Amino acid sequence: MPADRQCTDTVFVIRPCRFQANPETAASNAFPAQAPWQDLAASNARAQRQFDGLVDTITAAGVRCLVFDDTPEPHTPDSIFPNNWITTHTDGSVVLFPMEAPSRRRERRSDIVEAFSKTHGFEVARVVDLSPAEDEGRYLEGTGSLVLDRENRVAYACR
Repeated sequence: MPADRQCTDTVFVIRPCRFQANPETAASNAFPAQAPWQDLAASNARAQRQFDGLVDTITAAGVRCLVFDDTPEPHTPDSIFPNNWITTHTDGSVVLFPMEAPSRRRERRSDIVEAFSKTHGFEVARVVDLSPAEDEGRYLEGTGSLVLDRENRVAYACR
């Protein structure tokens, strides 16, 4: 098995559909409080323009970009941040993380995990589902909470 690399040649992203500040996460996420969110349609349109620019920039840099469309229902205002609910690993593992906010829990999509292998040619050898920890009030929101140093096999976390 090849050694884990620090950088990837492929990313996956979620195209915004109903992006907006999430009142369920406002207490623990300072970023949305810094932006004007009054006009939700304008905010979503702006997010879609920024998303398209991001995809163009990533692709132009030679990184493969797998784009998945968000769905209007169920409403998942933070769905453009999938790094919180899922990570993929070179050994074929997919890890699903426990999310604090109920709206964030609805972001987990089995169709995305299935598409990795069926449509995009990645081997999904196993799925590690940590989401039952939500029932115990325990949360670890993926790489929103972790920085992975794959080369040195170290995970950095902030409480």
